[in-house]
Amino acid sequence: MKIQQTEFGKTADQQVVSKYVLTNSLGNQVGLMDWGASLLQVVVPDRSGESVNVNCAFDSLSPYLGRHPYFGSTIGRFCNRIEHAKFTIDGVEYPLDKNHGDHQLHGGADNFSHRLWESESFQDGDDLGVRFRLTSPDGDQGFPGKLAVVCEYRWNDQNELSFHYEAQTDKPTHVNLTNHSYWNLSGMHAGKATDHIVQIKADQWLDVDDDLIPTGKLNDVSGTPLDFRQPTAIGKRLAQLPDTNGYDHCYVVRGKAGTLRPAGRVIDPASGRTMDVETTQVGMQLYSANHLPGDDSSAKVGGHEAFCMETQHYPNAPNRPMFPTTLLLPGSTLRETTLHRFGVLSD
Repeated sequence: MKIQQTEFGKTADQQVVSKYVLTNSLGNQVGLMDWGASLLQVVVPDRSGESVNVNCAFDSLSPYLGRHPYFGSTIGRFCNRIEHAKFTIDGVEYPLDKNHGDHQLHGGADNFSHRLWESESFQDGDDLGVRFRLTSPDGDQGFPGKLAVVCEYRWNDQNELSFHYEAQTDKPTHVNLTNHSYWNLSGMHAGKATDHIVQIKADQWLDVDDDLIPTGKLNDVSGTPLDFRQPTAIGKRLAQLPDTNGYDHCYVVRGKAGTLRPAGRVIDPASGRTMDVETTQVGMQLYSANHLPGDDSSAKVGGHEAFCMETQHYPNAPNRPMFPTTLLLPGSTLRETTLHRFGVLSD
């Protein structure tokens, strides 16, 4: 097992951005960087033993410094959508940065994916890891409170990659953190991911309006294109979702939130690679990369050539009191964990 740290590039103000490569004793690798506390690569073998990167990424820092599809980024302060870019706490309304029409998406234009985090690598028993830290000032993108965030990645010999989040605040504020990786288990430039077989441990999904803002209602998946209770090709029913050109929906993960439990499983029949997802989070957004243009701005990855499984609290929770709360109070600590386990189908 080893950890390598190299310079990945420099920001516009000449700050050095570091890349870390974690190699387990099997030779399988995870790559990370401290710009956006981002995941750059997961290199794992297929059924014939050939290893490729199954996580979409750019090969240099420059594209990450501008607008990009959030490849591998840590998203905050609040991932997904907040209606009309505002919420109210204790009778005080907080207007937020609007970066998605009249709404906020992924924490505003200058969100956590566009920050240089402090970083340190470590080995803890059989785990290799990198711990990223960021302080978000009071008023950042409109959010109240000074927020201290820790994002910790761990990689082990069981080919388990875990994300651990912690956050503390000095004023009541809303927080919702996720990792925004795009996956193709055949490899980053292997073409469409529509043949990947997906299973999601969810019986309900969040009803949304025309702007994909949750209304507060939970819909049953039964009889809809969103039913992945049984393993189903991700592309089988894409045509039934013309308004969104595919999946961009949040599922209610079965089981008790706060406990690490199965959320989803993906099988790539072509390579034999598998990915199991477990999480403590209450929900998971399935996104079928509907709007990737396939040009340099998306590292030549096009629409439906990858997918995201973003574990998170419900979008727009600050404005939907019937949802589990995302309100973080002084003296409390947000803690969430998501685990990705990579494997290969047995013959």
